[in-house]
Amino acid sequence: MPSHLPQPPAPQRLSLGRIVPATCILLLLHFGQDVLRPIAIAAILSLVIAPLVRKLARTGMGRTAATLLSVLLVAVGVVWMSAVLAIQLVAVAGDLPRYSAAITSKVQSIREVTVRPFERLEAEFRGVAPQARPASAPAPVPTGAQRSRSAAAAAAAAAAAAAAATPAVPGDPVPVQIRQAPPTAGDIVSKLLSSVWGPVGEAGIVLVLLVFVLLEHESLSDRFIRVIGVARLGPTVQALSETAEGVSRFFLSQFVVNLTFGVVLGAGLWVIGIPHAALWASIAALLRFIPYVGVLGAAALIAVFGAAVDPGWSLVLWSLGLFAALELLVANVVEPQVYGHSTGLAPLAVIVSALFWGAMWGPVGLLLSTPLTLCIVVVGRHVRALEPFAILLTEGPGLNAGQRFYQRALSGNTALIIQDARSYMRRATFAKYCDRVLLPGLSLAGSDLRLGHIDEQQSERIKKVIVRVTEELAGTRPDRRAARRRRATVSLASANVGAQLRQMREANLGPWQGELDVPPQSIVLCFGFGTERDDLLTELLVRALRQDAIDARSASLSDPQDPARADKSVLVGTAFLTYPTEDALAQWRTVAAEMRAALPDALIATIRLPLDEAAASEDTVQGDVNLILHSYAEAEAFVLQARKPT
Repeated sequence: MPSHLPQPPAPQRLSLGRIVPATCILLLLHFGQDVLRPIAIAAILSLVIAPLVRKLARTGMGRTAATLLSVLLVAVGVVWMSAVLAIQLVAVAGDLPRYSAAITSKVQSIREVTVRPFERLEAEFRGVAPQARPASAPAPVPTGAQRSRSAAAAAAAAAAAAAAATPAVPGDPVPVQIRQAPPTAGDIVSKLLSSVWGPVGEAGIVLVLLVFVLLEHESLSDRFIRVIGVARLGPTVQALSETAEGVSRFFLSQFVVNLTFGVVLGAGLWVIGIPHAALWASIAALLRFIPYVGVLGAAALIAVFGAAVDPGWSLVLWSLGLFAALELLVANVVEPQVYGHSTGLAPLAVIVSALFWGAMWGPVGLLLSTPLTLCIVVVGRHVRALEPFAILLTEGPGLNAGQRFYQRALSGNTALIIQDARSYMRRATFAKYCDRVLLPGLSLAGSDLRLGHIDEQQSERIKKVIVRVTEELAGTRPDRRAARRRRATVSLASANVGAQLRQMREANLGPWQGELDVPPQSIVLCFGFGTERDDLLTELLVRALRQDAIDARSASLSDPQDPARADKSVLVGTAFLTYPTEDALAQWRTVAAEMRAALPDALIATIRLPLDEAAASEDTVQGDVNLILHSYAEAEAFVLQARKPT
């Protein structure tokens, strides 16, 4: 690495100042769940109910009345659903004894299929290869000491038998057995109340917190903005609004989808003959709020109950078929249409978040895993400290197209680059591929090369990747003789990638890069100044235009003078000059004036690429050309439009 270039910064390591706060946060989430869990539930419910509160407030109802009415509606809905589920569960518990015979029969049939074959196989193996038994040894003759111990043991046994036969003397201890009294009705009620008091009490705390959060919604937002800092007022307000909108939209759409799923599933289960269809449909709708795992659990419960109520297997198969068909329809057709990828979370991130929050907060954490993770992702897009979570958890790619090209070029993964490029070019042209992928990736490579972040070996690897990718995507297909001539005359050891690509093209098309017997003003000339930058940009533009059957050819200021070219100026209809850099502006203006004089009938244009940081200002260039474009796709569209018959 050259000494005059700046050294790359040292890699950041995990410091104690980052590990300790992260550990404290995890401990706080786990051991403080009794306090944090109701707050989280109330905060998320407030985001869901806030649109209803605003709509009621617009009708003329006060903020307090709208809040209380909204919370009351939610509480009534939860109590009604809980009562229906409780009644159904009591009915199922009462019917369980009737299903014991079917359950026993199913267990036996499953055992016959799964366990019995292995037992028979084991018995056959034992019959073929019986275990060797040790030969019986003659009984040893007892010694004198052994005979003495046997006599003592017999005497002790006789004494114990005599003591047992002796009647008990008053005053001796009597064995006592303690038996618990059967529970009374009061004990049963007390135990039942103690078991339900925890969830009911937490639900009451959540409702109280929900009321106050909704009443002080604006005040809490202002305090949060003040904590973040007034200097970041714009990003903070945007983060809050996007979080509220995203969570509200997600929960509302998910609630509608799951409710519809439960209604349709309940009707289907009732039609095929599953008892208590409303109960299992409600449980399935609730379990669908738990990502991925909930669907499997609901299907397993319905299958087990179907096996319990039916002596055969038809009810199990019908119920599983109905559930699978409905789930596939909802997951692949309905949900993408209703809310699509509104969460923006990657599938793996959803599973990991469910595992994390489930381990932290149990079943409540499973239900809240998706909205909590969604809040972290949305806030992470605007808060720098949480930005890594937004990158890791979102479904979008971690790198953009240019960064991905540069990363794969550094590793020399040309095959994967070409595969992605061919997939991209099924819906776009090579010009757009250059604008969106190739040129941004080369800009990153050039920046790292100037800063000394890549060495010469990596630079050469990137150049070879560029040559191969360009030839694969926009290369000409020569015959065998031309291919042998190209391999003999073109060297890949040259430092100028654009010159290599031009030599390859000229080896296939000839030194004039095509026929000279063409109509006037039919050639598009792309002209550079002989630098490595200009040669590459010129060659990529030529190949992009030739993909659309445009007779594009290139020339360079470093080309040797050929008097025969002066007679061919009438063939050029459009000339593209590479956009000048600030330090080469004077030379560029001189060449532009000479080109305008040499090609009086041609349109002179230039392309200022958005990633060219060293480019001169457009105001200083505009008077020397007829047109300034800003991408290869614009140049392609301009030339194609100019060639249409008027």
